[in-house]
Formats: sequence, C-alpha cells, structure tokens
Amino acid sequence: MVDITHKITTLRTAVAQAIVKVSSNETIQAVLNNKVPKGNVLEVARTAGLFAVKNTSSVIPDCHPIPIEYTGIKFDCQEYCIKIEVTVKTIYRTGVEVEAMHGASVAALTVFDMLKPIDKNVEILTVKLVHKKGGKSDYKVAQFQKLNIAIMVCSDSVSARTKEDQSGKIITQKLEKLGLFIAHYDIIPDDITVIQKLISDHCTSKIDLIIMTGGTGLSHRDVTPEAILPLIDRRIHGIEEAIRSYGQERTPFAMLSRSVVGFKGNTLLMALPGSTSGAAESIDAVFPSVLHLFQLINGFDHAK
Repeated sequence: MVDITHKITTLRTAVAQAIVKVSSNETIQAVLNNKVPKGNVLEVARTAGLFAVKNTSSVIPDCHPIPIEYTGIKFDCQEYCIKIEVTVKTIYRTGVEVEAMHGASVAALTVFDMLKPIDKNVEILTVKLVHKKGGKSDYKVAQFQKLNIAIMVCSDSVSARTKEDQSGKIITQKLEKLGLFIAHYDIIPDDITVIQKLISDHCTSKIDLIIMTGGTGLSHRDVTPEAILPLIDRRIHGIEEAIRSYGQERTPFAMLSRSVVGFKGNTLLMALPGSTSGAAESIDAVFPSVLHLFQLINGFDHAK
C-alpha cells in the first residue's frame, strides 16, 4: 500500500453515484410498492452498500483500512432508473473516494440482482465519483506561486562545511513540489546577531516567508528561537502546536523541539528543527494549509 504516514488527519468526505436502468415504469412501481419477489430492494441494497463501504480494504488490495465515521445512502427512483448516492465521511489521513464508489457499486449490483427476475433488461449504467473534500487537494497552491520564500539553514557545522546540509534541501524539495518559489537560500552559523541581521534584510526586501531550520533544540548553541522571538510582532502558537503534535505522533523527542512561528510585519517567520526528519515532518504538518495566512494579511495580492 501507499505510505500515508506523512499525511495529516483531516475530515474527508466523498460522494459517489450509481445509476441502475430498468426497462419500464412497472419495475419502478414494484420497487416502490415492495412487490419484488426477492424482498425490499432499497433496504437490502442499503444494507449491502453499508457493508461494502466498511469492507472496502478487504476487497480492493491497495486501499487502507479506514475508520468510517459516517455512511449515508440515498435512492432516487425515477421513471426508468434508480439513482443511488453514497456519502462517506472519516477523520483520517487518506480519502474515502473508493469506499464511496465501492458502496455505490455494490448497492447497484444488489438492485440488479433483485430486479433481474422481473426485468430481463435491467442494467447498471454508471458508477462515478461526484464530489470529494478533505486533505491537501482542497488547497489551491497555484494562487501562492508568486510568494517570495527564503530558506535559512542555521548551523555552525554546516556553515563551517564540516557537515552536509540535508534539512534545508528537503524543505526546498517539498516546497518546490508544491510549486512554490525559493528566492533565497542561506547557510549561516548559530549566532543571534547573524540570524537577526539576515531576517531584517529579508524583511526589508519584502520576502513573504522565511523558513529557518536548525537551532531549535536545547544545546548551548541552539539560539534560533532566542534570535527571532524579539523580532516577532504576532506569534502564532497554533502552528507551533500543530508541528509539535504531528512530530510527537512519530517520535517522543519532538517535545524537545522549540519551533517558533510568527509574523514580523507581513513576513511570516518559521523556525523549524534542524534534523532532516524533523524539518520534513514540520513541512508535512502545516503545508499547504499554512499558506492561507497570506490571504488574511493585508488582502494578499495573488497576482503580484
């Protein structure tokens, strides 16, 4: 199965539809009046659809077992067809599109099976996904592609070239994969004065987002939070909590990180861990949803 451990848990919704065509309105009337020999078509199909949704991962090899929080099945009996609509919701790391379509498919097959003794021309016309919501696909990152972003690697060893930079590279890769542009990439030592000077220079040149990696631990040289806290006008504790909560689900050492996030003027500052995994997980935890902030700051002009 596809690895989804890097994804965040959100409310996911999917709506699927199946259409069963019949040859006459007499078939529809038999369904509505409960005159079909095999029993109550709609109730049996509803039950079959519910079972199908909950057991999708047992039938479709690459589907993950998912905690299904809600399934709703509706029938619309028209003159020559029965429309089946299946809505599925979960709070999880991956979507429920296949679950909804599986439920619609099995409900349609059940209708077909129950009607074939009285209608030899019954057929299933379509099974399709109507709507889905939840996860990163909800965020239209394209509107933020004009953001100017600076990456700052804060590390004595990387600055001295005794250690190779990995965390800055992984952050860059993840942001570029989202279609975002990296305007500046700097490697500097763990020095409060140097960090503050570079941040001020970037803010003066109207950089929208500065992401720092490194210096958020608890060694004597980890000074990134001390450097940026005096510069922040508005601290955003919720983003910091989201980063630590995401990391804590993966390693207990995440609680030792001192990630700091906030605005200096209209520039968003984010101080992330220096480890490769910590930096990558921090980006996964809050992007692309964190970009919504730029819609709130001074009516950010997406076309600039």
